[in-house]
Amino acid sequence: MNIQGTCTIAAPPQRVFEALIDPHILQQVIPGCEKMEKTGEDEYNAHLKLGIASVKGSYTGKVKVTDKQPPHKFTLQMEGKGGPGFVKGTCLIELKAQSSNTQLVYTATVQVGGLIAAVGSRVIEAAGKKLAQEFFSKFSKLIET
Repeated sequence: MNIQGTCTIAAPPQRVFEALIDPHILQQVIPGCEKMEKTGEDEYNAHLKLGIASVKGSYTGKVKVTDKQPPHKFTLQMEGKGGPGFVKGTCLIELKAQSSNTQLVYTATVQVGGLIAAVGSRVIEAAGKKLAQEFFSKFSKLIET
C-alpha cells in the first residue's frame, strides 16, 4: 500500500526536521503511541495501541532514521508486531522552504500481514491516510506554538 501527502507547517525546515526525529515530540503526536524510547543513534523502540475497523491491538516496533540530509529529507524505516499482525514500511520525508513556512511531502510504502490484513486493503489504506492526517495535524499544532 502507498500513502502520499503534503502539508504546510508554519516553521522553518530546520526546526521541522529536528522535531520529526525527536522521540519526545513524536510520542506526543503519533496516534496511539504510549511510549517511544531512543535505543541507538537514530533508532527508537515504540509501543502503540491502535485499532483499524474492528481489529484493535497493541504493537511493539522499531523505527530507524536513515539517509538523513538535514534539513531537507530523511527516510524512516518502520516495523511493528502485535496480536493483530504486523506492519512494515518505509517513508521518505522531504522538507522544502516556502517563505517562513515548510512544505512537508511524504511518500510511504507499507505492508501489513496477519489478522489486520483480513480487514481489506481499502479499509487499511483509508485508515493509514486518516492516521497520517491526524499525525501531521497534531505535529503542526505542536510545532507552531
